[in-house]
Amino acid sequence: MDAFEAIKATFFQECDELLADLEAKLMLLEQGQTDLETINAVFRAVHSVKGGAGAFGLEALVRFAHVFETLMDELRAGRKPCDAVTIKTLLRASDVLADHIQAAQGLVPPVDEARSAALVAELEVLTHGGEAPPPVMEEDDDFDFTPMAFDMALDEPAAPLDAAPAGWRIVFKPMGRMYANANEAGLLLRELGRLGPTQVRLDDSAVPTLDALSVEEGCLTWTIDLSADVDEAAVREVFDFVESDCDLTITPLGQASDVCADAALVFEDEPAAILPAGDDLDIAALLARATGAVADIAPEAAPAPAPEPAAVPAAMPTATPAASAAAPVTIRVDLDRVDRLINVVGELVIQQAMLSQRVLESGLARSSGIALGMEDLELLTREIQDSVMAIRAQPVKSVFQRMPRLVREVADMVSKQVRLVTAGEDTEVDKTVVERLAEPITHMLRNAIDHGLETPEERVAAGKSAEGTVRLAALHRSGRIVIEISDDGRGINRERVKKIAVDKGLIAPDAALSDEQIDNLIFAPGFSTAAVVSDISGRGVGMDVVKRSIQALGGRISISSVPGKGSTFTLSLPLTLAVMDGMVVTAAEQTLIAPLPAIVESLTPQAVDLHHVGGVDPVIRFRDRFLPLIDVAFVMGFSGTPIDPTGGVAVVVETEGGQQAALLFEAIQGQRQVVIKSLETNYQQVDGVAAATILGDGRVALILDVDVLVADMRRNAARPDLKLAS
Repeated sequence: MDAFEAIKATFFQECDELLADLEAKLMLLEQGQTDLETINAVFRAVHSVKGGAGAFGLEALVRFAHVFETLMDELRAGRKPCDAVTIKTLLRASDVLADHIQAAQGLVPPVDEARSAALVAELEVLTHGGEAPPPVMEEDDDFDFTPMAFDMALDEPAAPLDAAPAGWRIVFKPMGRMYANANEAGLLLRELGRLGPTQVRLDDSAVPTLDALSVEEGCLTWTIDLSADVDEAAVREVFDFVESDCDLTITPLGQASDVCADAALVFEDEPAAILPAGDDLDIAALLARATGAVADIAPEAAPAPAPEPAAVPAAMPTATPAASAAAPVTIRVDLDRVDRLINVVGELVIQQAMLSQRVLESGLARSSGIALGMEDLELLTREIQDSVMAIRAQPVKSVFQRMPRLVREVADMVSKQVRLVTAGEDTEVDKTVVERLAEPITHMLRNAIDHGLETPEERVAAGKSAEGTVRLAALHRSGRIVIEISDDGRGINRERVKKIAVDKGLIAPDAALSDEQIDNLIFAPGFSTAAVVSDISGRGVGMDVVKRSIQALGGRISISSVPGKGSTFTLSLPLTLAVMDGMVVTAAEQTLIAPLPAIVESLTPQAVDLHHVGGVDPVIRFRDRFLPLIDVAFVMGFSGTPIDPTGGVAVVVETEGGQQAALLFEAIQGQRQVVIKSLETNYQQVDGVAAATILGDGRVALILDVDVLVADMRRNAARPDLKLAS
């Protein structure tokens, strides 16, 4: 990839961030937060996209962004209301803007011209108040124009500016590339005028004759005196996107040299007087304004001497906010490089474990230099692994930000009033997990709105508010990330679910199912409660896909539902798909890994603490409670006969749902950090096994899925008469 393409790729990465910010701010507008700061944020995002697109010659993107930006400029100037109709149009415009960006990347076909033009027309109607937009001159038109020279020099110096105790003098000279990036000096001058009273001089002494004029060069210099008690940071923010494309000097008025070029035009109060209301410079209007200004210019007074430092007024800013705190320095790194680094660190962990194993087998004393060195290497390896995983960690905000739009669109399709509440957006998880969360969360939110929430009429009749609430939350729990999607709707109609399952042959008519088992029927392939097939649901594809997606990530999903109150779906996922802490255990000569975050305590069973429920199911007394005792080797088929509990080790574990049980092993070998390898990708899914790893001696060990082991045991113990259709 050459340098130009690399810069272009960086631009598109920035566009992804800008689009995410644009979407978030438009959602705030939709929620009624129509303050100037939010509107300005939307304007800046669109303006940045337009500027970068102009640099790369992406004309279709520039044209659309320009119309979008013009409307936002009207909104932030207060000339147009930010009402519901406008916000709805802006939301659709952001979709088309995203499509233009993807088309410019070559990811999708070019945007349909009719669709784009229709939305451009809507934006222009909102911008111009129903009037047709001003005609655009074609560049190829021949005006039979003959270049001629003219001189705007003044015979007398300009009038003095008002002396103000607080304010700034800004000397601003755009470079040619600023215009090439689709930025306009007029908008910047107008933005300065919103900070306070301004006096503006235009120095055109560098402008050549028209026959020698080049559109790729900047010839004008603007001197703006801003009489406003604002800090320098506020002034620099106006030039935030163009500071590298212009010569810019900002000095306090009391310290600035009050020298004014002879060839200057003076305009007072606001730069809007220089420019028409639109974005384009009207040369005829500018010259007419200049002619009127020249007639009124008086001699300029001699500049006052600069005051001593001690004489600077107290109100004068002496330091900018930016100087007090340095901005964080970041770099962009290709994700493939990070992935390779992750893989190398994984191999490093394996090699470190192998070395430790060899040292242990050699019989060296723990106090020997080699053994101590291996301990230091283990600590260093752990630190490297933690640092690398922190690079990959990302907040789930990138997924959550997409969902308000989805909720609004689905609610409109089913004619329901829905409010989305999010929490824990800053919860961090591995980037790979984040990227694969979007699809299952999308399915579940659609189902929550379509199936979970009642219609406004039904909610009012049930004593609820007409507006339903869907909550999307993320949190860390026991070394995992938990995503909860809940609603305050009707809950699961278990009688109807069971009847549908019987009708589809998923269960036998006489099957005795618990509420939990009935709820989990909605994850069966082909199951659907929708009476009519629609664009949202009814085809029997959705929740089974969600379950498979979550299981592929090493996670699990559970349901909690109360009829008439609502339902909660809980997704539990590993924080990373690369490395984990585990306890190495032995069962029937098989070496297994029990996830350390799930382990509560380990103990040696005593005969007095062992009992059987119904003479069959073993339990163990643990802190004045009885816990199920699961012989892992027997349950997983490693051994045909159960082992004597008193000759083994019981490891008390706790599931995501808070259920506890004791897993019975032959022995515990120790604690170790292991590299996770997907068993489903390399072999196939196995019940009770979450993944696999490579031990220090090169052998493969299975990583146990504690939740599945406990759930299967409880299910079989609670419902021995369960009959499923064959």
